[in-house]
Amino acid sequence: MAKANRRKPMSEINVVPYIDVMLVLLVIFMVTAPLMTQGIKVDLPEAASGPLKVSDNEPMLVVSMKADGTYYMNVGENEEAVELSMIAERTSKIISANPDIRVLVEGDKRLSYGVVINLMNVLQTAGAKSVGLITEPPRQ
Repeated sequence: MAKANRRKPMSEINVVPYIDVMLVLLVIFMVTAPLMTQGIKVDLPEAASGPLKVSDNEPMLVVSMKADGTYYMNVGENEEAVELSMIAERTSKIISANPDIRVLVEGDKRLSYGVVINLMNVLQTAGAKSVGLITEPPRQ
């Protein structure tokens, strides 16, 4: 009888605390993910134009120009400062690897027209078939 009263070791794992931790982490990630957007602050000009139809899996190259004259290249999630002399070289490499990539220019509204045209010329000599401009919709 003494053997019957002995307890066997429990071989099950209690997963309730793990579920609680997982739910807390899920809430933390859901709250912080929208705050982690990266980008260069550019004051875009306003224009009454329709939005471009872009799918999520379509590759896109965005070249940004700030009001102080610095250039940034954004391919996918990577964004870095680049000199104007390096933009043509990098763009030609990107276009040769992916000829269907869309090339867009994001320029501050305080930039002169000649600076934007110069950048568009550099992009077209690098092999971009067409270069689009990014604008803000007009405020009501």
